[in-house]
Amino acid sequence: MKEILNHLIEHKTLSKEQAKGVLKEMTSGEVNTSQMAAFLTIFMMRSVRVEELMGFREAMLERCIAVDIPEYDAIDLCGTGGDGKDTFNVSTLASFIVAGAGQPVAKHGNVGVSSVCGSSNLLAHFGYEFTNDVEQLKSSLDNAGICFLHAPLFHPAMKHIGPVRKELGVKTFFNMLGPMVNPSFPKKQLVGVFSLELARLYGYLYQNNDVRFSILHALDGYDEVSLTGDLKWISNDGEKIVSPEELGFKTIMPETIKGGTTIEESADIFMNILKGKGSPEQEAVVIANATLALTTSKPNWSLDTARDKATETLKNGTALKVFKELINPKTSINIS
Repeated sequence: MKEILNHLIEHKTLSKEQAKGVLKEMTSGEVNTSQMAAFLTIFMMRSVRVEELMGFREAMLERCIAVDIPEYDAIDLCGTGGDGKDTFNVSTLASFIVAGAGQPVAKHGNVGVSSVCGSSNLLAHFGYEFTNDVEQLKSSLDNAGICFLHAPLFHPAMKHIGPVRKELGVKTFFNMLGPMVNPSFPKKQLVGVFSLELARLYGYLYQNNDVRFSILHALDGYDEVSLTGDLKWISNDGEKIVSPEELGFKTIMPETIKGGTTIEESADIFMNILKGKGSPEQEAVVIANATLALTTSKPNWSLDTARDKATETLKNGTALKVFKELINPKTSINIS
């Protein structure tokens, strides 16, 4: 590890194999926390090269507990986080809409590291019990159309790095990796990223995979469709910049999509939106993200068709029903 750190301190980059090797070393517990923190910090101070990202990704996927569910042809909706915007749980809400619209979802998520409330924090608050039992996950897909893959259960090698990430409390290249290491290896993905540079890196990587994909970056910094301005959209069909109006929505103000300052506040916002009690701006952002997920998974659907279906699924309570089916609560939390 010392050799790698000295190599990086000299402003040199890693080959794909070097990146893969060092991440395997870190996840094996052979590296002390100070060295891990130094390694992560270096990559916060410079850009990650595509070869390095590929190596990190391969190491993570080789060490994950794989989930074999190809028969469901599920999509994952996942953002990198790390955009510093503190929005509510947009991709998680959109996931329930997409599942309610008939497209199975294998949602990969984790607790918040650079945010107050990640998708795992949210579901745990409502009494959801995380599992890596494939039969239980299949049962969730059969009954609710969605399963939730709590990252630590599928990436046990991360137990050595997780505490360091938590102590640092800022985005690292693991934010970049999150959407790319879904243990079910989905063939459909909607990925939100926190920078234009990362959008281009993801675009390069996904173009070399047999995946239907959309990579999203709002030009004012969000790792999702924010409707606060123009959006960079990279997909199998190429790259383009689209405005909210071109997607069929109005431009909104950033303060209208702020999240909670605690897990409890975040959960309240989440439930209000699912119950149809969210603000017009909150509903629009969730529907917009679900719309692009549906057009990604169903390329024969127009934006209008996908937007109408997403709107209907939220408004008629289907998305809420999907959520209740997934949670199947034995909890005191009121989700009625």
